[in-house]
Amino acid sequence: MNSIIEQMLSMHDSRTLGEKKNSIKEVVHEIMLCGLSRAGFFQKAACYGGTALRIFHGLDRFSEDLDFSLMEPNPDFQLDAYLPALEKELWAYGFRFTAEEKVKSVKSDVQSAFVKGNTREHILICYADERLARSVAGTELIKVKFEVDATPPPNAGFERQFRLLPIPYEINMYDMPSLFAVKLHAVICRAWKSRIKGRDLYDYVFYLARRTPANLKHLNARLVDSGFENAREDMTLDEIKRILVRRFEMIDYAQARSDVQPFIRDPASLDIWSKEFFQSITNNLIAQ
Repeated sequence: MNSIIEQMLSMHDSRTLGEKKNSIKEVVHEIMLCGLSRAGFFQKAACYGGTALRIFHGLDRFSEDLDFSLMEPNPDFQLDAYLPALEKELWAYGFRFTAEEKVKSVKSDVQSAFVKGNTREHILICYADERLARSVAGTELIKVKFEVDATPPPNAGFERQFRLLPIPYEINMYDMPSLFAVKLHAVICRAWKSRIKGRDLYDYVFYLARRTPANLKHLNARLVDSGFENAREDMTLDEIKRILVRRFEMIDYAQARSDVQPFIRDPASLDIWSKEFFQSITNNLIAQ
């Protein structure tokens, strides 16, 4: 195995098969970011979402996908132009992954692609454990989805970030207040009736615990863009708090806990989750 990859894997405390699969994905995430950086992708785009928060700000939960946004809207953007660079970077470090764009039946401003590699093969490559590899179905794939919003809502803020492995590279990403705005939008809008991604709630607590101010202008732009009822570009922080308080009335917290548990190491941290808990901590929300 490549010594750099060995070094990267050693940073993860991976004991179970599931943890080893996640560690491989996390290394793949960083190689993908490095490859995109070397291909000039971050001259046009910025990274955001849970994976960005984990890699660059220490979020203590696993995140599956990579999310990007162009810094300026460009409906003619072509994601597939960067796929060969991704494959080349992954193969250079011994990861036999392929990259392919997802063809959508309905035209969308969000372009999607996947990188895929055989799970059993990469367990052997990364951990040299034949017994563990045999426990995996031969057809199982490690998949990483990544998406790019080609026409994002306005008013996001950006920052440069640097990493040293697999080689030194830099990326462009949303700044923390803008990352929080994206998460607040998800908490408010990304749900069906009482069902919500527990991962969104977990991240909400993460931001509040760090006294992160929310980029209110970007949040309002996202709410307007997604057609949220009565959304305006000039909504105040108090209005946003009231929306959140109403949202926390409708959540099935048992379902939310079930959603996030596979992605964290300490499920006991979720025991306090309730309507009262989330409504109370929302008093701590501040705006940029």
